[in-house]
Amino acid sequence: MLLTVLITTTACVLPNALNAQTEVKSMKECCMMKDGKMMHYKNGKTVPMKMNKTMANGTKCMTNGECVMKNGDKMMMKDGDCMDMKGNMNKCETMQKTSQSDKVTSTKYACSMHPEVTSDKPGKCSKCGMDLSKK
Repeated sequence: MLLTVLITTTACVLPNALNAQTEVKSMKECCMMKDGKMMHYKNGKTVPMKMNKTMANGTKCMTNGECVMKNGDKMMMKDGDCMDMKGNMNKCETMQKTSQSDKVTSTKYACSMHPEVTSDKPGKCSKCGMDLSKK
């Protein structure tokens, strides 16, 4: 009887477990600039970057948003920029998805000139310095 209960429980949980694994695999680990801060996305969580990261191609991504390529060239990341752990730069889908859910649940303030700059409290726009207005 105990074996039957375990099999039934596993059958109920397994579809959700498979979906969760698929979702995690489709999202890549990356470093991104979000609201003027460098963030690290891994295993479905976005946390502030506390240490510099070296990508597979030798590019170093710093906590201040500066990236130093293997050949010594430097560049600054801007809001929405994302660098995967291979060192490829693009606009981060993960950040955009996170922003969408943040807007729905907690964002109350935005810049009138740069609506992508949002916050859950009053402040200044990281791009132009204007006050964020209440939505």
